[in-house]
Parts: sequence; C-alpha cells; structure tokens
Amino acid sequence: MDFLRPTTWDEALAAKADRPDAVPIQGGTDVMVEINMDVRRPAALLDLNQVAELREWAMVGGMCRVGAAVPYARIIEELAGPLPGLAQAARTVGSPQIRNRGSVGGNLGAASPAGDSHPPLLAAGAVVEAESRERGVRMIPADEFYLGVKRSALEPDELIRAVHVRPATGPQYFSKVGTRNAMVIAVCSFAIALHPGERRVGTGIGSAAPTPRRALEAEELLARELDWTAPLDPALTRRFGELCAAAAAPIDDVRGKAAYRVHAIGVMARRTLAWAWNDHLGKRAA
Repeated sequence: MDFLRPTTWDEALAAKADRPDAVPIQGGTDVMVEINMDVRRPAALLDLNQVAELREWAMVGGMCRVGAAVPYARIIEELAGPLPGLAQAARTVGSPQIRNRGSVGGNLGAASPAGDSHPPLLAAGAVVEAESRERGVRMIPADEFYLGVKRSALEPDELIRAVHVRPATGPQYFSKVGTRNAMVIAVCSFAIALHPGERRVGTGIGSAAPTPRRALEAEELLARELDWTAPLDPALTRRFGELCAAAAAPIDDVRGKAAYRVHAIGVMARRTLAWAWNDHLGKRAA
C-alpha cells in the first residue's frame, strides 16, 4: 500500500489525478476501521492532514463554507448558531476522540447511508464543493450527491474541498435512534429545517434507504398547508409523519428491522416538526 502525503491543496489534487485509486484519509474514522477489519485494502492512501485550508471555515457569499476537514468538535463549538442542525448531529457522533478527528468531508466521502451529517445537510439544502486538477471546481447539491450505498457523485480524480450551507433562518432539529445512547451507528435518523422566509420545510432521512434522502412529498404537503402564524394542526402533523415514513426504504440488518425503521422515521418526523414549530412560534411571540 502506497502512502501519499501532500502538503498543499494543489499537491493533493495532483496526487489524486495521478492516482485516482488513492483513498483520501483525514481523521480515518471510517477508512482505518475498514482496513483494520480487512474489509478494504486500497492500493494507496492519500493523507490530507497536512492541507491546512481544509480545516478552516468562513462566510462566503452569504453561505457558511465549511472545509472538508473541520472536525465535528469545532462544528459544535463554533457553528451551532448558523448551522444548528449540523451541530446537533455532530454531538451524536461517536466519542469525544472521534469528534475531534472526524469531519463532514469524511462523512460525505464515505457516503454511508448511516452518516450522521447527511440528514441535516439535506434539510438545509447544502452544496458540496468538489474539485479535480483537470476540470476544476464542481458544486454538487446534497440531494444529488448520494448515488447508492457508499457511492457518491464524486469522480475518481475529485476531492471534496468544502461544503456550503446557508445559515439557518429558522429552527432546525436532528433526531437519531440507536441501539444505545452514545457511540452508536444510527439505526435511523431524521433532520428538519424550517425556512420561514420561503414558507417551506426541508427534511433529511438517514439510515433508512440505500442513500440519505429527503421526504419530498412531506415537504410539499407542508408547503401547501402550513399556516406559519398558527399552532400545528395535529392531523397535518400525523400526515407529515406518514409521508416521511413512506419516503423511507429500509432493510433488515443487525441494527434494526425495516418495519421498526419505518415506524421510527414517522415518530421522529412528528417530534422534530413539533420541536421546531414551537421554537418558530416562540420567536414570533418574542
């Protein structure tokens, strides 16, 4: 196994172009587990730890641009205000050690349906910034990024440079079901983001389909029927939960049954909508 260690972004792009079979590694929270368990034996590893710009975030054009290697711990500490849904999801990731090493870029690169950052990115309408040496920068909307189980829209010579997320204009929530309360891969997860200025609600479903996905029919229901000045209609909340559950396409596996996942998505959808709506009405009253 070859080990490539660029020190700049240009060097990283060149290394990936010359060795498209090289697997990028930053925190190693996914890749090293697969190597240690002999699930994967890549021909080369592309260590991005020395590329300092990947560990930075900034406001760019009204969007929060989060470098691919910004660790979950910093997202929790520094971005809970503008990106509350993503920060909530980051709090559920592994242990403190993993949150200090793991990153959203790594989550996106792995493209696992169970990745905790995917649902809030979908709900918030995030865009993935990818780049290759030959073709330059490509901006990929999150809901076009996931193609299959651990398959993404990245080309073999592309690397994830950052993710762009518009700062929250309304309440956002993330909910996760696991086999225990901490350090657990999601049995299923759900995220919601209220966008009051656009009179719409974004959703994200995790670990309940071959890819992370939005509940589009549920979003359309709320866009048609929500009264943004009134308490939630219980019947509307129930229907929202049903449509979110219907958007899931889970399997039975060692972490949970498909039927349980479908049920849990509906419950989490109703609960997160209620939490977010109570916050929304509270801000209006204030």
